[in-house]
Amino acid sequence: MSTDEMKHDKPTDESARVVPVVTRSGEENTGTAQSGDCVRVSGVSMQHTPATRIWFGEVSNKPGFRSPPHHHGEAETGGRVIKGHGRIYFGENYAEYVDMKAGDWVFVPPYMPHVEANMSITEDLVWMTCRTPENIVVNLDEVDDASLEGYRRAE
Repeated sequence: MSTDEMKHDKPTDESARVVPVVTRSGEENTGTAQSGDCVRVSGVSMQHTPATRIWFGEVSNKPGFRSPPHHHGEAETGGRVIKGHGRIYFGENYAEYVDMKAGDWVFVPPYMPHVEANMSITEDLVWMTCRTPENIVVNLDEVDDASLEGYRRAE
């Protein structure tokens, strides 16, 4: 994309002007789509900022908890682990997986059924996630914990 293609036209009508918006800590939007024990809060989304094509938020799982199987429709997802040890199960019967630890980045393609798990039974899993165009969450039929290699649910 050229520099000229990236230029934005300045709104001619002052009422159409969009300015930076700060979401303060503790004021994040919790009215976003959820998947069981995988809790999402948004800092930037169309629900509470002028954003129209991005969702950016924090995703957390308590120790030993996981999401149910789900996918994010047409949305591409990028994330970075802030704290903990996460695993994303995917593929047929969720037999494949990738592990993530603090500092790791992850990409999840559109329409890919997956399970997000906290592999620790003592430490929270926290990661920042960015999704375009929005936080689409399509929850799927549950899967038995025993079918997820290495997963242990906290007591």
